[in-house]
Amino acid sequence: MRPTAEEIERLLVGTPAHHTRGEVAARAGVSQELAERIWRALGFATLADDAVAFSDADVAALRRVRKMLDSGLMDEPTVIRMARALGQTTARLAQWQAEIMVGAMLPPDVQPSDADLARILETSQQLLPDFEHVLIHVWRAQLAAAGTRLLAIADINDDLVPTRVSLAVGFADLVSFTRRSRELSERELAELVEGFESRAADVVAVHGARLVKTLGDEVLFTAPSRAQAARIALDLVETGELRIGMAYGPVLPMMGDVFGTTVNLAARLTAIARPGTIVVDADLAEGLAEEGFDLHKIRRRPARGLGVVQPYVLRRSSP
Repeated sequence: MRPTAEEIERLLVGTPAHHTRGEVAARAGVSQELAERIWRALGFATLADDAVAFSDADVAALRRVRKMLDSGLMDEPTVIRMARALGQTTARLAQWQAEIMVGAMLPPDVQPSDADLARILETSQQLLPDFEHVLIHVWRAQLAAAGTRLLAIADINDDLVPTRVSLAVGFADLVSFTRRSRELSERELAELVEGFESRAADVVAVHGARLVKTLGDEVLFTAPSRAQAARIALDLVETGELRIGMAYGPVLPMMGDVFGTTVNLAARLTAIARPGTIVVDADLAEGLAEEGFDLHKIRRRPARGLGVVQPYVLRRSSP
């Protein structure tokens, strides 16, 4: 029999729903307005007043929020921002993991039966405790890594929690992605994109930098130092299927992303780069030249919205 939504929620969440949205707020000791703002920030729909959709676990979670607010450690705007970060990140994580499980347990291009769906749900329930422990461990480790990056940035910028920092920013772009997407099947295209993103993530991690986001045929990464960014780009471009643009300068970190003219310049330089090449801006090139990297000046080019720029091609030094 096909699992129902109630069965999925009971098996994965664990506690049944028996509170309305007004009741869950009252039991947690927070205003209904704040509770609704938190649920929306987490990415959940606003339900009717009489909908019984909240569990004792939801009450406990809201009580923890109230405790943080009462302690003065966080104010309401900060709580909402934290909730939005949590909701968006875990929604993507959950969707991704669900797709992985379905892909691993079902043959490709086959419509799953009710028995298949029940088997996937049963397996997920068995794996859930271990996944939960690993998730918490990895989250703490990533917090530690983020703190380490902040300290490294502070050493460069003399500011522990900077609003604008100087970083190396790079875009790596798959060459001829549009043409290749027309030639490949959906499964082949998915394998191409996943392989590209996986390799990029591995290379960035090996060099102690940060993969900011993936955009299908493109990834955005940042590095505290010019040399780190150069080594990442040189390792990534070896396949010849990429083109990379990089720039160094001030960026605005916000919502896990980075913004600013430096980011825009790196994107424009990616468009200039030929397949299998790395193009960098003058600031990045100057710093890399001082560290012995091989750079070649090319003709000045107009960059949309940024005027005329002086690009350089970065190459691996000859042995």
